[in-house]
Amino acid sequence: MAKSRLHFQCSGYWMTFNHPSHEEEPHGSRRQSRRLFNGCSVWLRALLLAIAVLWGVTNTHSAHAQAPACAWEAAPSEQLGQPFRAVQLSGIFVLGLDADGKHDRVVDMLKDFAFEIDCYGHVPNGNRSYYLSRSQPPFFSSMVDLIAKRDGDGAYLTYLPELRREYEYWMDGAVIVAPGQGYRHVVRLLDGTILNRFWDDRAEPRDESYREDVETARSVHRDPGEVFRSLRAETETGWDFSSRWLGDGHSLNTNRTVQLLPVDLNCLLGHLEETLAKAYRLKGDEDRSSRFADLAAHRAASIRRLMWNETKQIYVDYDLGRNQPAEAVTAAALFPLYLNIATVTQADKEATTVRRLLLTPAGIATTLEVSGRQWDRPNGWAPMQWVAVVGLRSYDKPRLAEAIAVRWSCQNLEIYRKYNLSSGSAGGGGEYALQIGFGWTNGVLRALESLYPNLSHLSPEFCASTAAAQ
Repeated sequence: MAKSRLHFQCSGYWMTFNHPSHEEEPHGSRRQSRRLFNGCSVWLRALLLAIAVLWGVTNTHSAHAQAPACAWEAAPSEQLGQPFRAVQLSGIFVLGLDADGKHDRVVDMLKDFAFEIDCYGHVPNGNRSYYLSRSQPPFFSSMVDLIAKRDGDGAYLTYLPELRREYEYWMDGAVIVAPGQGYRHVVRLLDGTILNRFWDDRAEPRDESYREDVETARSVHRDPGEVFRSLRAETETGWDFSSRWLGDGHSLNTNRTVQLLPVDLNCLLGHLEETLAKAYRLKGDEDRSSRFADLAAHRAASIRRLMWNETKQIYVDYDLGRNQPAEAVTAAALFPLYLNIATVTQADKEATTVRRLLLTPAGIATTLEVSGRQWDRPNGWAPMQWVAVVGLRSYDKPRLAEAIAVRWSCQNLEIYRKYNLSSGSAGGGGEYALQIGFGWTNGVLRALESLYPNLSHLSPEFCASTAAAQ
């Protein structure tokens, strides 16, 4: 297949890498990512330049305006790296586009997501018909915030219908669900508190991993439908797969995603409620604005009360089976800081725990467990670094935030979708080959540089000396 070859010169060397065309290759034929620099001593600025050029070879056409109906894939998305002809956590991806002045592209992506919400009620887990039964994590309101910073508060009114419809998708059944019961994404606790979980409407093997799911269900004495739904729900989390969702921390057949109320999901939905309150206030509808503000406040209070693990001094998921905060320590703990839900006292305690348990010489680890799953230690992921840095800065933890930004940026002198934070190489696990220039890795690196301009002066020599001193 055709390749676009990009060249950048640094310190007397030329570095070349291939970018895939938009045509999919057969499964198993994708090439392993290559080193960008081959030992070349370059400043990070050269890599940021490469990222800016790569934005130009992502999808640029958009069909949302002329699509006559909800034809699947009528609304194409930005992408960088195969096999992701999908929307994979693009709420993080757009940060880099915006930092590089590609505001029109960010607006196009937001319009594409609005198109999907109009058609399907949510942003599907990917642009395939068999993903319709589950959503992406709800980052749409965060994307509207990003657009509004440049275009003004009118953006909230423009996307109010989609914000409301996405909220209705996640909250379907909230009115009818009984205490101690769940319905789709909604769970009502015995005290009447309503929170959310990840879910999938289909209790059957995933189309994209049918054989693997059947084998997983056969390996355990559980209702197969329960296993299939939990596996599907885990893919809705964006953290597929991780010990975070496993009963024993290791085996997929102990998956219990639907039995957990995730801290990150509920923080994102709290932000959606706050955004709806703001949008209705701008519209002049004070009754609805007050209602959503109350919902956001109640959710935030519930997160602080139910998802804070005082023993471990960190935010965690809520375990429905045990009716108590879960035990797993993960990078999702930073979401209450990222979205300004944590108290100052909780943030102080959590910062200490993060430094002690999750901080590595190359950034924030995803979990404490070494399971071989891609969303576990030693792997690190760009979205979690951004959440950590922004969250810690919001609670006046500048030194820890900057340490994470510098360590992660040093790791990014080679760009991959995920990283092994122990070895400094590409991360392992997962169901497909690694990519050079994956969207959220590029986006977070560029966004971090906009927060810390001096990052552009990083070099392999500086990073090596910094790592040796840690």
